[in-house]
Amino acid sequence: MTSALHTSALNSLPLLARGKVRDNYAVGEDRILMVASDRISAFDVIMGEPIPGKGALLTKMALFWFALLKDVVPNHLTGEDPVSVVKPEERAQVEGRAMLVKRLKPLPVEAVVRGYLAGSGWKEYQDNGMVCGVQLPAGLKNASKLPEPIFTPATKAEMGDHDENISFDKMVEIIGSDLAEQVRAVSIKLYKTAADFALTKGIIIADTKFEFGLDEHGTLTLMDEVLTPDSSRFWPVEGYEAAFQAGANPPSYDKQFLRDWLEQATVGGQPWNKKAPSPALPAEVIAHTAAKYREALERLTGA
Repeated sequence: MTSALHTSALNSLPLLARGKVRDNYAVGEDRILMVASDRISAFDVIMGEPIPGKGALLTKMALFWFALLKDVVPNHLTGEDPVSVVKPEERAQVEGRAMLVKRLKPLPVEAVVRGYLAGSGWKEYQDNGMVCGVQLPAGLKNASKLPEPIFTPATKAEMGDHDENISFDKMVEIIGSDLAEQVRAVSIKLYKTAADFALTKGIIIADTKFEFGLDEHGTLTLMDEVLTPDSSRFWPVEGYEAAFQAGANPPSYDKQFLRDWLEQATVGGQPWNKKAPSPALPAEVIAHTAAKYREALERLTGA
């Protein structure tokens, strides 16, 4: 395993932004080099310790899904080799963990699709029987499969803030009715296509988050990353039923293991308040998280 990359440092390209995981660099006026670091975030806080190999695993998985879903909606990939735009001495920071993509006008909303009731959706349902304004049947439990996948958008938060769930009506206010309807329809189709495929590999995709932008012609385009453990809740089929019957969170391939550990972690003798700085991750948490990412990729793609 190569050494972990917490933060890239490419001097040959202008840095546009550092996200929770990705460092984005400008390539001319019309392209972006997206470098997936080994950083990991939980509760919208970046952990101090990287997960070795995570960026490469995320990139492989995203490329796999972009190829599988290319007939549903256009995506931002250019098809060009990312290492072709950096200096030879910078290739090690880019190789296997980067995508060279079209520069788009990003939509200021995240497209969340839920096929199962989990996480913040489960918490909201317990309060009012709804998720983001979508009324759901009574009597559902944690990890219940929904009658049909639901679209529950969110606004993108500034770094360190929490994304905020919003209603579809609020999304219409932000981006307009026609575009909102298109994003909802495309997102649900993407989710259904991916979830059906994942089931054939023994994985339940409980929920996921898509990001979209508009190209120079105004065409809706899938961007950022797609259907990785960072943006999705993956459950192995064989662990689901027992957990569901017990009312527990099913075992997962995503960051739930890390989240569960953080829920009981302390800083200075007090429960962590979910704000930076984060608790230091023990070696076994880092190793277990890396193993989960690897297993998800191998199971989905055979790679």
